[in-house]
Amino acid sequence: MTRSGRPDTGEIHYDLPSPYIPHSCGLLHLPRFIAKAKRAVKGELGKSYQRNYKRGFDRFLSLHLGIEPDAVEEIVRVSVDDAEIDRRLMEILPADLRIAKWNREIVQKGMSKMGREALENAKGKMDIAERKDLVSFADMIEFDEERIL
Repeated sequence: MTRSGRPDTGEIHYDLPSPYIPHSCGLLHLPRFIAKAKRAVKGELGKSYQRNYKRGFDRFLSLHLGIEPDAVEEIVRVSVDDAEIDRRLMEILPADLRIAKWNREIVQKGMSKMGREALENAKGKMDIAERKDLVSFADMIEFDEERIL
């Protein structure tokens, strides 16, 4: 069981940023991807996160930006602090980040017909099928990490 008494879905990193938190450049999820990369390079990324690390939202963001997820991890690996991570990231990111397009896309993941089916399937596996307030995969992350109770 988790802190709130819900069924445990695996090791939870409660300190990871919400996917709804933007990076200083404006992109949602980027701080979370960076935080997961920091854990991964130290060998501290929990098993339940490894399945989607550099996949899922991380991969979608990388595709949106035209970069490889491994490039983000390598930047984290070789940088000495957050300022260097940000500086190196800005060197590989495109000039036009298409922030509004990405931010709209990420908050709507799970709202297409196929996405709703996948979301309902995930809620069923978590034994929370009755939760109508969880309408996107970002919401599911928030729920799993107990920012939505």
